[in-house]
Amino acid sequence: MLGFLSARQAGVDDPLRLRRAESTRRVLSLKLNPDRDVDRIHGNGINTIDIDAIEGRYMLSGGADGVIVIYDLENHSGKQQYTCRPVRTVGRSSRHVHKFSVETVQWYPYDTGMFVSSSFDKTMKVWDTETLKPAEVFEFEGNVYSHHLSPIARKHSLIAVGTKNPKIQLCDLKSGSRIHVLQGHRAEVLAVRWSPRYENILATASADSKVNIWDVRRASGSLFTLDQHNGEKSKASSQAENTAHNGRVNGLCFTSDGLYLLTTGTDDRMRLWNSATGKNTLVNYGKVCNESRKRLQFSVSHGCSPEFVFVPCGSSVAVYALHTGELITMLRGHYNNVDCCEFHPDYQELYSGGKDGNLLSWVPVVRTADVEEEPNGENKVAVGLSAVNPAFQDNWSSDED
Repeated sequence: MLGFLSARQAGVDDPLRLRRAESTRRVLSLKLNPDRDVDRIHGNGINTIDIDAIEGRYMLSGGADGVIVIYDLENHSGKQQYTCRPVRTVGRSSRHVHKFSVETVQWYPYDTGMFVSSSFDKTMKVWDTETLKPAEVFEFEGNVYSHHLSPIARKHSLIAVGTKNPKIQLCDLKSGSRIHVLQGHRAEVLAVRWSPRYENILATASADSKVNIWDVRRASGSLFTLDQHNGEKSKASSQAENTAHNGRVNGLCFTSDGLYLLTTGTDDRMRLWNSATGKNTLVNYGKVCNESRKRLQFSVSHGCSPEFVFVPCGSSVAVYALHTGELITMLRGHYNNVDCCEFHPDYQELYSGGKDGNLLSWVPVVRTADVEEEPNGENKVAVGLSAVNPAFQDNWSSDED
């Protein structure tokens, strides 16, 4: 730490290097926080969570009971031990509550005054945070598995929606109507994700084992379909179409810079793709347990070197190095399967929710104080001993006395 500070002060090092190094250290030391609880409101499992990008203070959660909760993550008590309390709840007593399981919740990217939820009751609702009433309700023919708002879009206000219907729906927030349909899948669309780099690029994952990349300005179809074999299928292969996995693809996540795309499938595999070329980078993450028949929400770190992937794996959260595939650690604390996790880039914290109805917070271990090293090993020992034993303290008088 002292070396980083002196190098930055002297101007011989990149100012961001210290931040990246400390962020990486904090992620590597993540532990279940015994001092912070999150109030248990959901009666059943938690399917989805989202932390607002504006203040990094409020967290949305959606459960299998149809309930939506807004939590305040800040510590207002001034004590080390505290509980994150709900500030607003769309409970079962509300006439606007979703009838069935809430599958996705997301804050409006530019303001916490609005959020969007979608559910197995075949609706997607745009909520006013202040009144907790839907400002707009979109109805669909089948269950809604996933929706996503672009985090960077300035020229459009489209919500991509994946449903039981193989067609991806594009809904416009401004007009309150469905304006476009993307056709290319042959089964239900389990996950949709806008690129954080280009506002018109959309990735979609389906139960037909495909992941399509779209430019929504084009009407002719998808840009390309991801191929796990990179076009090198054996001649004996009976598969004529490109597939990203050998099972249902139920998870999508771009890296924060938008250069790479991660996918998860029920073949117990996770793959990393170059989002510009669609090439499989062939990073081997090993077996990543995935039994979910719905969307799996996982997360990627931001501001670390190297970056890390947090993915639900049974009743644990597996932490992998993004570009090497190395399993760093398993975060254990849930009593049942984990369905969602969300990384907080401001504090390098992780929140996870599962079928046990618990929301757990994983926080970095506090750094211990640095000790300056003496160039002479004997002096270093003496310094260490003098802090413990008064016999080693310097009792010489100075000339000034």
